[in-house]
Amino acid sequence: MANVTPASNVLVGRPAPDFTLACTGGTRHSRRVLSLESYRGRWLILFFYPRDFSLICPTELSAMSARHGDLAGLGPEVLAVSTDSIESHERWIATPRAEGGLGAVSFPLASDSQGAVARAYGACLDSPRIALRGLFIIDPNAIVQYQVVHGLNVGRRTDEILRVVTALQGGGLCAENWVPGLDTIETQQLLPGTMVSHYRIERKLGDGGFATVYLAHDTVLDRKVALKILKRRKGWASSVLAEARAAAALSHPNVCTVFGVDDSEGIVAIVMEYLVGQPLSRLVAEASASAPRALQLARQIAAGLSAAHAGDVVHGDLKPANIFVTDEGVAKILDFGVARRLRVASSSDGTVSLECDACATVVGTPAYMSPERAEGAPASKPGDIFALGLTLYELLTGRQAFDGSNLLQVLAQARTPDVETLARAVPERFAHLLRSMLCRDPNERSTASELADRLESLEVVGACV
Repeated sequence: MANVTPASNVLVGRPAPDFTLACTGGTRHSRRVLSLESYRGRWLILFFYPRDFSLICPTELSAMSARHGDLAGLGPEVLAVSTDSIESHERWIATPRAEGGLGAVSFPLASDSQGAVARAYGACLDSPRIALRGLFIIDPNAIVQYQVVHGLNVGRRTDEILRVVTALQGGGLCAENWVPGLDTIETQQLLPGTMVSHYRIERKLGDGGFATVYLAHDTVLDRKVALKILKRRKGWASSVLAEARAAAALSHPNVCTVFGVDDSEGIVAIVMEYLVGQPLSRLVAEASASAPRALQLARQIAAGLSAAHAGDVVHGDLKPANIFVTDEGVAKILDFGVARRLRVASSSDGTVSLECDACATVVGTPAYMSPERAEGAPASKPGDIFALGLTLYELLTGRQAFDGSNLLQVLAQARTPDVETLARAVPERFAHLLRSMLCRDPNERSTASELADRLESLEVVGACV
């Protein structure tokens, strides 16, 4: 029995061809019918093998069965398919290995007697109608994420299949020297002297909700760098790499320079300039800044934001904790495009992941969210401007604009900000700027470029004193 929706070509990233196949676990009592839909919501390893006269396939199937627990621990189900009949499968499983059979297996064997499914997956020799050795890894949405088809008796070691599944579920990254059961570099403590690619770890600088930052020495260019090693979370790698590379294209004195992204060790390591100083959040916590100092910092932040927005790079989580002030007094914006992409549950600096009604997951810091962001809108340039307005307020007053005692109160304040009350709390010369940055309507807010010009004008006329 075989019912299949044919496909002219199977490519990674495309929907897997549908199938309905009769399967057995070894006896007539274990017969059942399985389809692609049976595995919806789960990873599936679809394993084609030649007929039972092969001398190699029994060892492959036995090895897969022996390691089924390791595979199940990662989530995938296994379905093995050949052009043998159900009765042939049952005899093969019932015959002990010592007598030339397969013996018991821990996953179903499917009969594709006419080769229709193998043809749909491009894994069939029509004469003498046998399946080639094919391996397809299909994600929970029934999309083919990995495929190998050939006629060799090699190339399907279970350890390598485990490695591929690990890489797919980790966003496509798995070190070349990965070994099952061995911690990856991201889970090991990186002690001084440890090498990550060509970067030698000197010491840990900090640990947050989604990354650990180390001071490292670039042995190729002979310079100190900050190495931000991101913590593995399903589905993050491709988006984080794209955002980090976009940030690396930014070049501005008020944006922390991203030198590159290194994923050669099976992790994502963002290589940044090493800064000496302290985060703006620490400066604000110590005391509110004087008006001239606040203006100086706000002007630098706006300049960096203007350069980023000109390159269509949005921050999405701008706040004092993501702004660094060097010992020379230079403000540098950190983590462009990274924090807004990582769906973390929480972190030590206030970034949270929120599930909103009728919207996608929103990542950000409630105390610095714009009204539209708090209601589920995506990160945007006007949202960055709103966050900068709240940061300026905090610089001038020494306290957060949204200071509710719990998350719901903070979000309520973010959705309906009392702009006039906030404006009255800052020096008069800053009040009109704050109003333009905190407009309820994002279309009415100043752009970063306009804001930088206005801040420059204030400094020129000395209006900050």
